[in-house]
Amino acid sequence: MGRMIVVSNRVPLPDKDGVMPAGGLAVAVNAALQESGGIWFGWSGESVGEGEPGPVTHRQHGAIDFALTDLSDKDKDEYYSGFANRVLWPLFHCRIDLAEYSRRDKDGYFRVNRMFADRLMPLIESDDIIWVHDYHLIPLAEELRRRGVTNRIGFFLHIPWPPADILFAAPIHDQIMKGLSAYDLVGFQTDHDLDNYISCLIREGVGGRAEGSVADDPSHAVLTAYGRTFHARTFGIGIETQAFADLAAASTSAEAVQELRRSMNGRDLIIGVDRLDYSKGIPQRILAFEQFLEMNADRAGNVTLLQIAPSSRSDVPEYRDMRAEVESLAGHVNGVMGRIDWTPIRYINQSVDRESLAGLYREARVGLVTPLRDGMNLVAKEYVAAQNPDDPGVLVLSRFAGAARELKGAVLCNPYDSEQTARAIEWALSMTLEERRGRWRDMMNYLLEHDIQSWCKSYLDALAETEPRTS
Repeated sequence: MGRMIVVSNRVPLPDKDGVMPAGGLAVAVNAALQESGGIWFGWSGESVGEGEPGPVTHRQHGAIDFALTDLSDKDKDEYYSGFANRVLWPLFHCRIDLAEYSRRDKDGYFRVNRMFADRLMPLIESDDIIWVHDYHLIPLAEELRRRGVTNRIGFFLHIPWPPADILFAAPIHDQIMKGLSAYDLVGFQTDHDLDNYISCLIREGVGGRAEGSVADDPSHAVLTAYGRTFHARTFGIGIETQAFADLAAASTSAEAVQELRRSMNGRDLIIGVDRLDYSKGIPQRILAFEQFLEMNADRAGNVTLLQIAPSSRSDVPEYRDMRAEVESLAGHVNGVMGRIDWTPIRYINQSVDRESLAGLYREARVGLVTPLRDGMNLVAKEYVAAQNPDDPGVLVLSRFAGAARELKGAVLCNPYDSEQTARAIEWALSMTLEERRGRWRDMMNYLLEHDIQSWCKSYLDALAETEPRTS
C-alpha cells in the first residue's frame, strides 16, 4: 500500500512540540498518517485578500507533509461562508428556511473544489490512497477523476444526510448527489444517513443498490448511480475514550472545577456544551429547562443549568441572531425564576479548555445534549466518558442526534417538545444509583470498543479493500 493523502477544508497543524490540537479526529488521522506516511492537504485558514493565492506551502512533521493553500476573500466568501455554510449546512440539517442559494456562491464552491484538485494533482502518486472529509469537498473526487486520477478515493460525511424531500429543495441537488458517486467508498455516520442517500438516488431515478447487494444490511451497500459502482457504509465516529476518561478523573483539581464546586453549594448541575449554532437546539433547551422548573417547584433553588456555547461563524447573520436569542432567553429565565442566592442558568459565551471541560462534565448530574439534528454529536460521548464509574451522571439525549443510534443507555427526548424534555430531565435527576451505573456501564463499554482509533482503522481498512478505478 502507498501513502495516504487526507484532504479537509482546514488542516489542523501540530504545535512547535509536534502536538496536534485537542480533539480525536486530528489525533487519530495524524497517527494514521505518521504510520503510513503521507500528505494532509487543505486550506491554511489564511486569506490573500483580493489577489490570487500563491503556491502551496509545505510543513513537514515526521512522516507527514502538511500541504496548505490560501484562499482569496472571494473564495472564502463564496465557497466557505456562502455555499458550504449557508446552503449545504442548513440543508443537511433540515433547515430549508435558512438555506440561501445564489448562483455566485454555487460557482465559488465548485471553483474552489477545482482549485483544490489542480493543486493536489502534482502531489498524487499512483499508489496513494486519498481520503476526503466533509461537505465542503463533495465535488473533489469528480474533479480528480476528470484529471485522470484512478486511485482509491474515499469520502466521509461528518454531518447528516437529509431526506429526499429536503435535499431536492436545493437547485443543484443532482450535482451534489452525483459528486458522491465518484468516490470508491462513501462513509456516513448512521444507517439513517445511508438510507436517506439511497432513497435520494431511487427517488431521483438515477441509481440504487447494485444487483447482488444485501438489501437488509443497514450499514453497507454497494450502489450504482450515474454509470458508476461504489460502496457506501456507516462508520459512527468516536472519541479518545480512555484518554478523555483519564483526563476527567485527573481534572478535579482544575481551578474551574474547584470554583464551580464552591459556588454550587451542593446543588445539582446540569450541563450543556455546544457551538452557538442553530442546529444545536439551545433556545429549545432553555425553554425546556424553564418548563422543568415550573413542573417541579421543589427543584427551584436546588439545580442549575450551565450552558457553555462559544460563538461560531459570527460573520453569518443567522449566528449573530442566534446569540442574541440565547442571551435573551437565559436572561428571561434568570429574571423571572432566579433568587438573590440562586441563578437558574449560567451562560458562558466562550470556549473552555479541554481539562476544565472534562472536569465540568464529571461534576454534572445530567448531561443535556439536545440538538435538533446532528450527524453524531461527540459532546454526548465525552460526557459519558468523563463520568465517575461509582456515581455516574445521566445523559439526556435528543433522538435526532446520530449518537442516539449508539448510546442506548441515554434518556432520549424530543427537543421540539419542551414538556417531554422537561420530564426527561426530572427522570434523570431522580434515577437510582443502580440504574445510573447500569446505563453508564453499557454506554462506556461501547465507547471503549468504538473509539476514534477504531473508527479511523475501520474506515481505512474498508477503503483499502475497494477496487481502484480503471478509468
